[in-house]
Amino acid sequence: MTDKIQTRTDGAVQWLIFNQPEKHNALSLDMTTRALEVIEAFDQDDSLRVLVLAGAGGKAFVSGADISEFDKRRNNAETAAEYSNISNRMFDAVYETGKPTIAMINGYCFGGGVALAASCDMRYSSEDGIFAIPAARLGIAYRVSFTRRVVDLVGPARAKEILYTGRRYDAQEAANMGLVNRVYPRSSLQEEVEGLAAKIAENAPLSIRASKAMVSELISGDPDIARCEEMIRTCSDSNDFAEGRKAFAEKRPPVFTGS
Repeated sequence: MTDKIQTRTDGAVQWLIFNQPEKHNALSLDMTTRALEVIEAFDQDDSLRVLVLAGAGGKAFVSGADISEFDKRRNNAETAAEYSNISNRMFDAVYETGKPTIAMINGYCFGGGVALAASCDMRYSSEDGIFAIPAARLGIAYRVSFTRRVVDLVGPARAKEILYTGRRYDAQEAANMGLVNRVYPRSSLQEEVEGLAAKIAENAPLSIRASKAMVSELISGDPDIARCEEMIRTCSDSNDFAEGRKAFAEKRPPVFTGS
């Protein structure tokens, strides 16, 4: 357990907040382990429909790994493998959950922070967002899964520029290349993300899960059409589809249960 991971729940929206502002929310192993527990619990809880990731302190989302603990917890091949295993599991849990995920980004978003944001379905940044992957400036290689997710967002040429140069990009540059969905004034970012998350949470969970799965299948290059068709049938046979039709006829908001 660590107080450097905070959570709160707004209705069906789960918030996971990285809380180490004195280090720009750099991820320690304890933070990563606790975050994994939160994400796995969110994935199994049918009452929760959207996950929002954010950084505490207003100056950073996540600035990468906490390098200060490398000498103790990543100082040889064995400890490095253990460290990477836990870290990869946390990033993959964000990427693989069938529910919508959102990164709300203030300030620094570096290295693993970019990978974490790229693991989410959507990314929204304040105007003061700053993005970089400084692996080449540190003499290390960015992980395969991290690289793939960045390439999926910005394409291979942009990804190479980001990785080769290690340069910093402002929020508008990040939006222009597709790394973030939209940029908001700092004063309105939280309100905008809260509104978006609440709107998504009101919609039919089975439909959203199907949409997420289909997008993932399409970008895989070898889509499982049978899986997609099965999800379409599940939605068509669902109580939520009946509720959606009924609510439309009665001119009222639908109440979806995910069944």
